[in-house]
Amino acid sequence: MVIDIKVPAFPESVQEGTVATWHKQPGEAVERDELLVDIETDKVMLEVVAPQDGSLSEIIQPEGAILVGGEILARFDSDVSGAVTEQEISIDIDPAGDGADNAAGIEVIASPAAKKWAAEKNINLARVKGTGKGGRITKEDVVQFVPVDVQRDTNAELTSSVPAAGKAAIAPSLDIPMAGERIEKRVPMTRMRARIAERLLQVTQSTAMLTTFNEVDMHRIMDLRTQFRDQFQTVHNGTRLGFMGFFVRSVVEALKRFPLVNASIDDNEVVYHGYQDIGVAVSTDRGLVVPVLRDADQMSIAEIESGIAEYGKKARDGKLTIEEMTGGTFTITNGGVYGSLMSTPILNPPQTAILGMHSIKERPIAEDGEVVIRPMMNLALSYDHRLIDGREAVLFLVAIKDMIENPAKILLEI
Repeated sequence: MVIDIKVPAFPESVQEGTVATWHKQPGEAVERDELLVDIETDKVMLEVVAPQDGSLSEIIQPEGAILVGGEILARFDSDVSGAVTEQEISIDIDPAGDGADNAAGIEVIASPAAKKWAAEKNINLARVKGTGKGGRITKEDVVQFVPVDVQRDTNAELTSSVPAAGKAAIAPSLDIPMAGERIEKRVPMTRMRARIAERLLQVTQSTAMLTTFNEVDMHRIMDLRTQFRDQFQTVHNGTRLGFMGFFVRSVVEALKRFPLVNASIDDNEVVYHGYQDIGVAVSTDRGLVVPVLRDADQMSIAEIESGIAEYGKKARDGKLTIEEMTGGTFTITNGGVYGSLMSTPILNPPQTAILGMHSIKERPIAEDGEVVIRPMMNLALSYDHRLIDGREAVLFLVAIKDMIENPAKILLEI
């Protein structure tokens, strides 16, 4: 029976999407719930899977096509059972060569689409690690394959220019010309990146954004973390104790004291929120996303840390949902993990304030009339001056500084 594979219904805030990657090709056998295609929207990546065992018979919407909800993506033949035979996808190949035939070579199992792509790109399939069933090489494996020599050169360049905390967030891409090549390559801006650019431009044109700065002594928080890190991880089922839990709790308490910073602007109205939903910015290879911790005022530090870790993993895997990234009354972004010493974070509308954290650096400060070395972090609060005056912004940031420097106040809510 032939089944129409349709575009999933988009959430209300998403109007259209783009076919990002077809993971299966016509004639290729698939199993139920196996990934067929990725659809990129301006917020999330949607996955369309096989409705049952069978074969993809026809692709109607190619990669790059613009889609609306309910459109037919492809046709699926459920009468085709079983997997593609190994005789159809087995090749003998020289593992040390660049694709040349070798009578004494090894047998490599690859999908027809993978074989076609490898032939077009002159990629030796023996060097590609298969992630399909039984080690079968899929088209995605070949598309994402990076030769060892290219990886070595690229990693060396990244190592010399990227702080250690930020290396994991950057992946080499064969779509970008390598250093030293005098060539240019034009590629369409991804839908998410285009939406990010649109929103950032909107912020600069429609808000009166200012930034106030302060610094915070991190030594008490760091001592507390060092003292209880192992015990915390044991008691809370492997959840790691970081700094974000303390900052989220400090922000929640400060928002309770200064509700104007927790408000938003809707046309000519001010919307006051009786709850604190905190967005935590997460960087991915597709762009910056901001999942939201709902009712953060009701969460413990362990729950906050666990929630952030889960969101981070889902963001890197492209599994965040629209619901997890909408709403939010205040945002925290941490450029310090990449080595940023100072920045002016940009507002996340319709929110009217955002807190920027930065890297921790030891430096001399005056304390009780003496010069001591302390681990210091710069904090930046960007705010919309249409709603928040400098007094509220400064006092809000001072409240966060006071709680971080005296962490007992976070627990005592004083």
